Amino acid sequence: MFIFRSVVGKLWLTIIGLVGVVLLILGFFLVNYMENYFAQATDQRENMKEMALKFSEEATTHMYNEQFYQLSNELLSFQDSRMLVISTDMKEMAIPRTNGSQLAEFHVSDFYTEDELKPVFAGQTKDKQVNKSRTGRFDAEAEYLVVAVPLFNLEGAIVGATLLYQSLQSLEATQSYMLRLFVYVSIVGFLMTTFFAFFLFSQITRPLQQLKKAADFITHGEYGTRVPILSKDEIGELAKTFNHMGEKVQESIHALSQEKEHLSSILRSMTDAVITLDVNGSVMLSNPQGEKIVEEWSTIEWSDDEGEPRRFPKPDTALGDWGLMSFNNPNSMPIPVPLIPLFEAVVDESAEAATKLHVQNGVWSVAMTPLYSRDQVRGAVAVLRDVTEEERLDKLRKDFVANVSHELRTPISMLQGYSEALLDDIPSTPEERVELVQVIHDESLRMGRLVRDLLDLARMEAGHLELSFREVEVDSLVRRMHRKFAVLAKERGIALSVMLPEEPLILRRADEDRLEQVLTNLLDNAFRHTPAGANIALKAEACLSKDRPAIRIEIADEGQGIPAEDLPFIFERFYKADKARTRGSSGGTGLGLAIVKNIIDSHHGTVTVQSTWGQGSTFTIFLPCEHK
Repeated sequence: MFIFRSVVGKLWLTIIGLVGVVLLILGFFLVNYMENYFAQATDQRENMKEMALKFSEEATTHMYNEQFYQLSNELLSFQDSRMLVISTDMKEMAIPRTNGSQLAEFHVSDFYTEDELKPVFAGQTKDKQVNKSRTGRFDAEAEYLVVAVPLFNLEGAIVGATLLYQSLQSLEATQSYMLRLFVYVSIVGFLMTTFFAFFLFSQITRPLQQLKKAADFITHGEYGTRVPILSKDEIGELAKTFNHMGEKVQESIHALSQEKEHLSSILRSMTDAVITLDVNGSVMLSNPQGEKIVEEWSTIEWSDDEGEPRRFPKPDTALGDWGLMSFNNPNSMPIPVPLIPLFEAVVDESAEAATKLHVQNGVWSVAMTPLYSRDQVRGAVAVLRDVTEEERLDKLRKDFVANVSHELRTPISMLQGYSEALLDDIPSTPEERVELVQVIHDESLRMGRLVRDLLDLARMEAGHLELSFREVEVDSLVRRMHRKFAVLAKERGIALSVMLPEEPLILRRADEDRLEQVLTNLLDNAFRHTPAGANIALKAEACLSKDRPAIRIEIADEGQGIPAEDLPFIFERFYKADKARTRGSSGGTGLGLAIVKNIIDSHHGTVTVQSTWGQGSTFTIFLPCEHK
């Protein structure tokens, strides 16, 4: 009796009983009937061929006897058949209609084409079945068996063909019978299946549904759900094990929830970004700062060894096929591209690493540590800190010391050297003495200019800059600046162009002297870094800035340009993209752009720069037409 207490035994007996009964009944009837059916269909085709040959032989001796054909069709009508006679030129002999025949009358063209009858005219016999798919004149359920044999004359030559067609009502009856048989067997099978379904429902399905319902409750967080134990078979044992599993899951979830809340609180309170990665490079966990970095860095491209831009790492690396990874799992995000080299090193070497990354004009300090699962690396955790401001301040400090030292060292050295020469009475002529005094005077002016720029910048940054606001015609100012630098442009071999609109450009409140200082500094920089034969363009036009009327002024040159890493710092004091700090007679103090920015800010405007190394720079100034 053990088999009746087993779930497997119950399922086995039920399925075997159902399938066995249905297959035995259906197989028995189908096998017997199909044997008779195919035997009948084969005999019917052969009988039609023999009948057609006999009528064709008789037609040879009664070639033009209409009474013969009429009598032949009357005889054939008892078998739901009819005869047609056709000549080799496809002309059909007119045969009188048979009285009382229920068979539809057709023509040879309804069954065969001229090409299909050519083998018959050559002495062969041809047969086929025709239904509505062949000719639209037939009823939807009508089907006919057609036989064509050659027609000979008394001399033995083929003069045409004899056709017999017969309605295959027997085949339709066979189909109808098979359909009824299938319906009967299906009903019996349905009734038996219903009976066994109720049996399975009461014995097996209902307890399993209770288990499924309890599992759904646990999935939705109701970990205290339990199922009743109603039997001692495998289902009962399963219910008992399920209840025990529920208890363990409830304990584990409670412990994990506490640990997760503790970890989440720590991560949310951190100012640093934390990103956890699996071994394939997918982001598994991140705090809000890390999530922001993943979203911002996901659009960054990187270049491979051949310099081609790529969105993901190359396939066949230690990280696998990244392109497939990122799309196959829609719930995960790929590793930020700038972290890829460091992640590969950590995974390959199974050791922590740290570095600084320059990403989107920012500097990040990154420390990455591998995560282990037993003895294998299962991922890595990265901690990122934004040190852009620290790097900027450190860079400015170093540049300030270096630039001020450089700016002061040269004039002081020259003042000291030439003054000592005068004290030692080295010049032997008045002209030499005047030349030395002139050098001392020029260097003192340079130092005075440096001190004056420093004082102006200090006043601007402290908010003590005095501005004389009045209405300014910007187009007149731009033309004046063009005339001012036209001579210098001619001497340097540089083409200086100006582009202005026909209508006047008016600023309601602006300091014309300070704006002239801004344009002078920008044009002076453009001439300093533009070689002979290049172009400098000065352009002004009306526009909208932040949905307010404004005037845009552009100064574009074709000089050496500014490196991308220097662009964020060019408006800082003493910052120079020229790291060698080479200086000629036209060298600046490193304060010009800082002064430009402060003056434009005091006019409530903005100044930006776009530059490509080796192709030139474009400085753009937006000045609102009116401001308080």
